[in-house]
Amino acid sequence: MTTHDARITRAAQLAANHPSAAPLLNFYAELARFQKPVFAELQSKSETHLRALVCHFPALIKLVSRSGTELLANFAAENLHGTDAQLELLSAVWEGGEAVVAFDPAGRFYARVLLQPFAEYLASRGDIQPSGAGPTCPFCNARPVAGVLRSEGDGGKRWLLCSLCSTEWQFRRVLCPGCGEENKDKLPIYTAAEFPAARVDACDTCQTYLKSIDLTKDGHAIPAVDEIATVALNIWADEHDYAKLETNLLGM
Repeated sequence: MTTHDARITRAAQLAANHPSAAPLLNFYAELARFQKPVFAELQSKSETHLRALVCHFPALIKLVSRSGTELLANFAAENLHGTDAQLELLSAVWEGGEAVVAFDPAGRFYARVLLQPFAEYLASRGDIQPSGAGPTCPFCNARPVAGVLRSEGDGGKRWLLCSLCSTEWQFRRVLCPGCGEENKDKLPIYTAAEFPAARVDACDTCQTYLKSIDLTKDGHAIPAVDEIATVALNIWADEHDYAKLETNLLGM
């Protein structure tokens, strides 16, 4: 699990190298700076209840009103009055499982900004077995936001990165985490010269895709951040009618 400082630094580096993605990366860096003390407070107080997150809503809403979209700011103004509504939102997203995919994107954004450090803290306390897991996180059951390729021996292994608690677990390379397709002819890969360490792993059976970051090609990459920087790959996938298996923190 990478530190918030490492994510913030990487976002700044990628923003300088990829100007078209800079607004997204700069916003992500602000969110990571916000999440850092939330994680630290949870850790120092050994907090394990969602109520501990509610006090951070005012600062998050202020951050979004300053740097986020009008849609996100309007959602907060209309739906996040009072601690009861805020706790209800957190609980709905935390307990929603697969059903939360259909949740209001703006509401899900606010919840995930706070639930990520909460889930990461809980995961840091757990004993997680990274091998033998299925297509969802072995700790919190959330879906992966990216794949991670690492060298091992004469070949390489694929890991999946949890979209919520940042846990990584091993997963077969030639296997769709969306539907279980294992025919390599139905699992096309797309790459772009401007992103040598990133690729789209698509599936023609369920029409979903997952972006993977190859650490053998860029050892400085941080998958959760590099995945945001490669938004151009999302556009290619959308144009070819692939839907992303799971969105990132920014809802992309």
